[in-house]
Amino acid sequence: MTDQMQNAVSGVLVVDKPIGMTSHDVVQVIRRGTGIRRAGHTGTLDPRASGVLVVLVGPAVRLSEYVSASDKRYQATIRLGSSTDTYDADGTFTSSEVSVDDITEDRFVEVLEKFIGEIVQVPPPYSAVKVKGKKAYEMARQGEDVNLEPRTIQVYSLEVLEWAPPEVVIDVYCSSGTYVRSLAHDLGKELGCGAHLVGLRRTKSGRFTLRDAVPLRRLQESFDAGDWYRHLIPAAEALADWPAIELDADEVELVRHGHRVAGASNEKGKARAVSQQGDLVALMEYDHETGEWQPRKVFFS
Repeated sequence: MTDQMQNAVSGVLVVDKPIGMTSHDVVQVIRRGTGIRRAGHTGTLDPRASGVLVVLVGPAVRLSEYVSASDKRYQATIRLGSSTDTYDADGTFTSSEVSVDDITEDRFVEVLEKFIGEIVQVPPPYSAVKVKGKKAYEMARQGEDVNLEPRTIQVYSLEVLEWAPPEVVIDVYCSSGTYVRSLAHDLGKELGCGAHLVGLRRTKSGRFTLRDAVPLRRLQESFDAGDWYRHLIPAAEALADWPAIELDADEVELVRHGHRVAGASNEKGKARAVSQQGDLVALMEYDHETGEWQPRKVFFS
């Protein structure tokens, strides 16, 4: 692939991240495999977590702020009866194991329902959240006290998938910025027995699910074969939940130079402008005073 072709490539690679790799490791594999340096993921998955990792390639990286804010869905395995300092199985136990024989599924569901809706959550001390310019986990490893600010998150639904105490598997559908490790820890606190996360698989990120995801091993085989681009999803699809307005060739020229185009509004007052070939041209905002769409972020150049 020539440099010119590489510069023209823009889209999304949805990877099924394996356990044991950081999200940054996966991005590095993609940079090497595609030969495209502009690539970035849209939401970190811990090394011990697997599942949907959305990687933007080429000019599509400029969609990151919009795609990162998307809702997420996880399958989480929680172990009841003990807590750790990292809120997962990598940490040091902060309590001795206690029996959970008296905790019924009904009792667990009752407590679980308290965490549905708009809730306030404190991120784990061992997280990448920055405190005074330092990452919280770096401070925690050095024995420093880490006081993280609570944040408001949305938990849309929580459902028990498998009840096999001391382990329980739950489906978590939540807003971006939710720490499932904190959820497990807080659940254990509320139940009075302690709990920590022992397994996590992201099943959905924004509009992308495991059905869209390519196992990293298969993607690496495609890099070797030179046909990896067949896994590339058009950038316009990354924001499929945004209304679309189709531009003709003349309108594409206007928008790519920052000019407005006339058109009717929609409920959101924002839209993705696409060419007749389906390429993402720009993100647009509606001006009700003039009855025109104003380009806010242009991707065609």
